[in-house]
Parts: sequence; structure tokens; C-alpha cells
Amino acid sequence: MEKVIKIEGGHRLKGTVRISGSKNATVALIPACVLSNQPVTIYGVPEISDVKSLMVLLDELGVKVEEREEGTLYIDPTHIQNTPLVSSAVTKLRASYYFMGALLGRFGHVEIRMPGGCYLGPRPIDLHLKGFEALGANINYENGCYILDADELVGTNIFLDISSVGATINIMMAAVHAKGRTIIENAAREPEIIDIATLLNKMGARIRGMGTSTLTIEGVQDLKGCFHEIIPDRIEAATYVIMAAAMADDMMIENIIPQHLDAIIMKLREIGVQLEVGSDFVHVLRNDKPLKPTEILTKPYPGFATDVQQPFSVLLTQANGLSTVTETIYAERFKHCDELNRMGADINVRVPSSFIHGKTKLYGSRVKATDLRCGAAMVVAALMAEGVTEIHDVYHIDRGYDHLDEKLKSLGAKLWREEVE
Repeated sequence: MEKVIKIEGGHRLKGTVRISGSKNATVALIPACVLSNQPVTIYGVPEISDVKSLMVLLDELGVKVEEREEGTLYIDPTHIQNTPLVSSAVTKLRASYYFMGALLGRFGHVEIRMPGGCYLGPRPIDLHLKGFEALGANINYENGCYILDADELVGTNIFLDISSVGATINIMMAAVHAKGRTIIENAAREPEIIDIATLLNKMGARIRGMGTSTLTIEGVQDLKGCFHEIIPDRIEAATYVIMAAAMADDMMIENIIPQHLDAIIMKLREIGVQLEVGSDFVHVLRNDKPLKPTEILTKPYPGFATDVQQPFSVLLTQANGLSTVTETIYAERFKHCDELNRMGADINVRVPSSFIHGKTKLYGSRVKATDLRCGAAMVVAALMAEGVTEIHDVYHIDRGYDHLDEKLKSLGAKLWREEVE
């Protein structure tokens, strides 16, 4: 039996939705806590399945974890044991690879299975491994596991061929205990990296240059406990702003950092969406005028986020004319297009671009969430469609969207979950 989400489309949305803590920050913050020799308390933790998988891995390492209240994790690594991470929990999310940098930094040794997560085309971790090697680690791959060893990690200059978020975070975590100074050039600049570096600095690390393409890490011997609140999830925020642009009469999206959404907000205004941006909110008003087509090119932050192009593509099916979405980061991020075409969209894919012909009416259908953000796109499409849409493989959605059902119902959406064969 499989659990699916069913959504009856056509219901207008109205009200206020509060954005949860960042999924992409959380899945790195939790592994980062094992670098401390004292307890760490994290606030604003989203209730998503990726967090539950990470808690399983912490338990395997002998790290004490308590959910003290909703959204608060108390993580005590005082009695951590550096056991091999080879269970199935590792393969449930790609972010399990952050234990590579954290455990290598703390113990000089780590053994871990190949990480899992959404398949979005080739996503090698060679940049991570090159960074670890530059710091002095020896790397072997045996029976599906990476084994990393270092008698001593020594700071060095590392240039990333691609400004990879994962590699930047992983190398940064390994470097906090390295002897001397590590400089990471062409580092990624995403807000989530700043959040992880902020946590590490609260713990006693010495990291400079967050938010720029050059990170400097002065190695320290010990890290202590601290308290930290996670930044709001900019991708969840963008998803709800897109839902509002598609179906809201009057909708407020709260607990956001508007600067994190600049590229998305600019595009929404360009196609004709009426919205007001405040210090920590976006207010979207009903717009009955036709939407205009546009061109989107995904780029690393502060450019248009690859994670947002899939739900944004749904909105572009309602624009009058031809829109083009070009994906420069993940080659396979077009699986949502086949699902949307089943619902009545007219999209042609010629990698690295999709060509969206609008305006087309969407109809309820049986579709699949092939990955996390495809799942978000299917939810947006289902809210807009005529009739009932049945979304399968919803475990992808639950990996990244906190209390999705409750938030949508509070806004006036009609949805429910059922078990089907």
C-alpha cells in the first residue's frame, strides 16, 4: 500500500502562512553539531523526514538527541563514537555526506556509504573529496563505502572548480580543526552556508568571508556548545509565493528574509504578479490580468534558484505566450514537465531548456513526485487544476516541506491523504 496526496483544484487561497526553518541549512547544521564537545541546541528545526533520517544517524554515532519542544533539537555529542555509517538511513538523503567533513574534522577518520537523495542527473562528490585530500586525507572506496583517513589535517588553499554548496560546507567543516589556515576560493555564497558558518563560529570556530566567494578558516582545537536559530527556508517561501501568485485572493507569507528571494520576486513582478514586500513578509494580491511569458536561467545564489524553477514552471503554463526555462545546474531537473503535460500543459524539453507554451488549462490527473521540487510543482499544479489530482511518491515532498497539509488547509485548499495499492 502506498500513501498518496489528493488535491481538489480550483479553491482560492486566502490567509497567512508562516515559513519554517531552512531545510537546506538544517541538514548541514545537524551533522555540524558533532564537531562540538558540548551540547548544541538548535531552534526552528522543520518537521521533515530528512531530519528524522539524520537523527537515526546521530543515534548510530552514540549522539544524544532530544526534541525538547516543537522545532527544537538538543544535540549532545559528548559521548560520540565514530562508528561506520553504513545503514540504510545514509541512502535516504544526500545530505548524509556532511558527516564526511564533520567526522573527518573531529576524528581524522570516517567510513560512510554512498549518500542518497533525489536523482537530478550526475551529482559527483569529487569536489568534496579533492578538498579533503588537499587538507591531508587519504581516500579509499570499498564495497560501496568511502573510507577517509588523516593523521593530521593541515590548512591549505583550495580552489573549487564549481561553486558547489555541498563541497563548500563539507570542506569548511573539515577545516575548522585543521592545523593553520584554510582558504576556499570560488566558494558558494548561498544563505545556508552563512548559517552553518554562523553556527560554527558560535561554537568557537574562526571563519571569515561568509557570503563572499572566499572563505578563510583558522583552525582551532576545540568547539563548545551553543544555541542557534535556523534561518527561514527560502525555497519553501518561494513555493508558497508561487502558490499565492497562482491561486490566492489575498495571501501573506511570513517569516522570510526577502533579500533571499530577490531573483524570484523580480521574475514574478516581470510576469505581472502583484505583490508587496515587507521586512519579513511577502503579501500577494489577486491578479486577474493575463500573465506575461518570460525567460529563466538558473544560477547559483544570488541568481534564480534551481530549486524554484520547477514550481515556477507551473505558473508559466498560465502565461500568454512562450516561456523558456534553462537549467544550468542539474541536467535532469525537467521530469516535472512530463507530469505537467499529463495535466494538460504544453511543454517541450530540449535539455538544457524547457519551452512552455501558454496559456493552457490544467486538469486533475494521476502524477508522480519524481523528486522533492517536482513534488512541489505537482502540488502547485493540483491547486490550479480542474478536478482532483492524485500525487504519488509523496515521500519526496515530505523530505522538504514542513506541515504542508496543515498549512494548505489553513489557506483554504482541499486536500487529503489516502492509501492506494
